[in-house]
Amino acid sequence: MGDVAMTVPVILGVISKYPQVKITILTKAFTAPIFNDIPNVSIFKADVKGRHKGVVGLWKLYKELKTLQIDAVADIHNVLRSTILKQFFRLSSIPFVQLDKGRAEKKALIDPNRSTFKPLKTTFGRYADVFSALGFSVTQSEMKTLLQKKVPDAFSDFTSIGSQQLIGIAPFAAFKGKMYPLALMETVIDQLDKTNQYKIILFGGGAKEVEVLGNWEKQFENCTNAAGKLSFSDELALISNLKLMLAMDSGNAHLAAMFGVPTVTIWGVTHPYAGFSPFNQPEENALLSDRNKYPAIPTSIYGNKFPDGYDRVMETITPNTVIQKITELLDRKA
Repeated sequence: MGDVAMTVPVILGVISKYPQVKITILTKAFTAPIFNDIPNVSIFKADVKGRHKGVVGLWKLYKELKTLQIDAVADIHNVLRSTILKQFFRLSSIPFVQLDKGRAEKKALIDPNRSTFKPLKTTFGRYADVFSALGFSVTQSEMKTLLQKKVPDAFSDFTSIGSQQLIGIAPFAAFKGKMYPLALMETVIDQLDKTNQYKIILFGGGAKEVEVLGNWEKQFENCTNAAGKLSFSDELALISNLKLMLAMDSGNAHLAAMFGVPTVTIWGVTHPYAGFSPFNQPEENALLSDRNKYPAIPTSIYGNKFPDGYDRVMETITPNTVIQKITELLDRKA
């Protein structure tokens, strides 16, 4: 999800700079709403569990894509499926440029015996390199964010919440290594709630996450759980109206940032140097675990691997630190 959201600023930049270009986004049906309302962009939904499953299915997909009279393919995912598609497109001599994920650099970054520690190229820069190779260069300063959308009807009363500011909190991540402990997050929510200055919207998915968020909704007066209540399209619209998003190194951070929403991220065993910081967010918006105490950070790119003793790295980021960053950004914006 985060990788898909990160394509948006780059695609918007290309469309803005080259208005004669028309882009067809090949994506799964679930993520298609991310690209709604972008001019000169159409969606082709890949049914990877149905008619496009397996090599035979990918051949069918290739034949269907060919009917669109594509001039070139920008593969900004570079996975096994797209690599197979690349072989098919070679049969038609259609230019096909694949993303360089920088695997060797990332492997070196997560090596605990690393000799250097410096930022790698951002994912936005890597996406831009693909378009540049096809003749459509775009710099980060030329990339753009999506416009704010209409608040979903189910949350329309949040447009008139008086002096309260609408903030989002997405406390979950795909892996434990990059999820702030729920007890500490509950403390953050408790202290924000007590101020009565904020209306807090909780984001997540999955039965267990919905249960946790539902309990917080009952527990805290200024807290509303959005998980499981909205279509993905409406959830995006709601996110676009936030004054701030608090998230992990996760997809929700990128969904907020693609709308230009100020986004505070909490990092565990992953690190912004891998190139996955949300779009156009200042460096100080990333709250990092203590590398003096845990020098092997980052221990993995995706948060799925960490050595013994690194399961509590996020406890080095106190709830007060999180709250201070949120209030600082909102006070500055106000």
